[in-house]
Amino acid sequence: MTTLVIDIGGTKLAAALADSALNLTQRREIPTPASKTPDALQSALAELIAPLVSQAQRVAIASTGIIRHGVLTALNPDNLGGLSHFPLVDVISRLTQLPCMAVNDAQSAAWAEYHALSVDITDMVFLTISTGVGGGMVSNGKLLTGTEGLAGHFGHTLADPLGPKCGCGRTGCVEAIASGRGIASAAHGDLAGCTAKQIFAHAAAGHWQAAELIQRSARALARLIADIKVATDCQCVVMGGSIGLADGYLAQVRTFLDEEPQVCRVPLFRAKHQHDAGLRGAALLAQETAV
Repeated sequence: MTTLVIDIGGTKLAAALADSALNLTQRREIPTPASKTPDALQSALAELIAPLVSQAQRVAIASTGIIRHGVLTALNPDNLGGLSHFPLVDVISRLTQLPCMAVNDAQSAAWAEYHALSVDITDMVFLTISTGVGGGMVSNGKLLTGTEGLAGHFGHTLADPLGPKCGCGRTGCVEAIASGRGIASAAHGDLAGCTAKQIFAHAAAGHWQAAELIQRSARALARLIADIKVATDCQCVVMGGSIGLADGYLAQVRTFLDEEPQVCRVPLFRAKHQHDAGLRGAALLAQETAV
């Protein structure tokens, strides 16, 4: 059975067809609309999936935010252009006339990356560092989503009580410091207005402030990982997302993590499926639930 898989992120929307072996074909990608209206997101999704729908028998969605009873609620509305409530499953079901399921994108990616591990592990955590900071947990070989879909939202744990205000309403969240949006918002002087991608390029060219902004992000991530280790006793952490996969970033996180007490350290791995982890995880979950 062919599954239409959709990945909804703060920066981009992606879709592809997945066969029973989880091979992805006809992958498409468009920017996430900046508009704050549900109509804009619905129109963008309709455009994205139009060439693929006729070839699929079901739909599986991996989306940023909290998925509760098929409804997308953005914990940090800034990451979806201000969108805070969207009947995701109903909208896609109407657009495609196909059975549909949805899960948080980091939870979906965690499931894909868990199945990609080459070592015998039953407890792992996946972190995605991109527009925001999200996560997913596998415990005793099972994906944890939580009763309200909140499990794994590590980006909204505390990094600095005197830090910047986060879009979720809290102060000093990891996401407000370590994410691409957090890196860019802290830039000043000649880096003011730069995107995180541009800041990484400046850092590679030796720009001192750019390097410090990335180190600030990596340090916050390392402290988060230490907290995760003592809270979950996970066997490894896998990192993905555009920031998490950026050249040299994981090495910096590992360096800061090595400064923590031994009991707080945990092996770090780079996401095997990289930017397609959410799509692959959604396809896998659809197979397992026979949607």
